[in-house]
Amino acid sequence: MTEESLEKEEKLEGKEVEEQALDPENLMAMWEEALKESQASTEAKTKEEYKTPTEVEEKVSLSMKSPDLQELKPQKEEGVYPELDFILDIPLEISVELGRSKMLIKDLLKLNQGSIVELEKFAGEPVEVYVNGRLMAKGEVVVVNDRFGVRITEIISAQERIKRLGS
Repeated sequence: MTEESLEKEEKLEGKEVEEQALDPENLMAMWEEALKESQASTEAKTKEEYKTPTEVEEKVSLSMKSPDLQELKPQKEEGVYPELDFILDIPLEISVELGRSKMLIKDLLKLNQGSIVELEKFAGEPVEVYVNGRLMAKGEVVVVNDRFGVRITEIISAQERIKRLGS
């Protein structure tokens, strides 16, 4: 036989071996063998880890010890949000804007006592209440015991305040 014929024969034998390996019966047999081997190795590892029942009991008892817990006592709640009590003493600057006006410097220099400055707001329109320079509410001017005050008529929503932060 020549070398070429030997090579062809070997190739044919290799194909036959592959075909036999792909045969469903052979595949099932190979799977069963692999499963048996993995189960045997798992059982061997388990037997090595826990040689006697007392060792198993010791490991379980170590993991089941109860933790030392301290008794919780209820705290007194003084305010609505007691965790925020520390910010209640922070001072804030509140200002009320009655209106605005723009004028030239020459017009500003002409002002004297008794002059009237016209504002962009109409009488009866709500005034704006600012907290630390940020618009927080709108209201109407009232007089209480010969002093001016502001009755809050509308609180600016959080969404509106966030929109104004960007501008």
